[in-house]
Amino acid sequence: MGFADHFSKVAAQYAAYRPGYPPSLADALAERSPARDLAWDAGCGNGQLSVLLARRFAKVVATDPSEMQILAAKACGGVHYRVEPAEASSLDAGTADLAASAQAAHWFDWPRYVAEVGRVARPGALIATIGYGRLELAGDAGAVIDRYYSVTAGPYWPKGREIVENLYRDLAWPWPEVAAPAVAMTAAWTREELLGYVSTWSSTQRLTAAVGGAPFEELCEAVARAWPEGERREVRWPLAIRLGRR
Repeated sequence: MGFADHFSKVAAQYAAYRPGYPPSLADALAERSPARDLAWDAGCGNGQLSVLLARRFAKVVATDPSEMQILAAKACGGVHYRVEPAEASSLDAGTADLAASAQAAHWFDWPRYVAEVGRVARPGALIATIGYGRLELAGDAGAVIDRYYSVTAGPYWPKGREIVENLYRDLAWPWPEVAAPAVAMTAAWTREELLGYVSTWSSTQRLTAAVGGAPFEELCEAVARAWPEGERREVRWPLAIRLGRR
């Protein structure tokens, strides 16, 4: 079965510009896991969460169906990257202490993924679905980005984006819920870094494929008028963390 491949063509940009999760997130997941022998990071992309988990778990298996994403992933001791779909991993049954996905669950065939987690996770394992919604940026530059997100690129978001916008609350799973920690994700970015991140959006890729690069170029010009070059500003994302117990 194929998968919705929105990021292979921008794997290098994805690795360079996607925001990094705070170390406190990996700490919280490790503290709530029954052991720290094996963590599975499904839909790992370039390994943004995987490398953090490697500091807390003896072994991390990081899987993604995109070979280009895996090739662009950051090498890290203890992380074993595999080109595999989240719905059919090569992990042995009942071995994972943590089954996590970060900014990926909205692309999964959800019922099949739930079944695979049920197979791979050991009794008592922690299940974690993590994601972030729309970025928050103050001032005129933030207003420009908001309009681009909703109006210019809005019609080009692929199906599934509504799931992450609702912070994964709509995904049904059979596991008892575990109280999740409050963790903030922020970055101090230049406008170039922010625009690099926007260039990796699936909506930007589809917009550009449909009508060319002019809309994104216009966005860059509008942001430049509101944000001096080289100046760093705080960018925030609402971080959604849902936890369950196998």
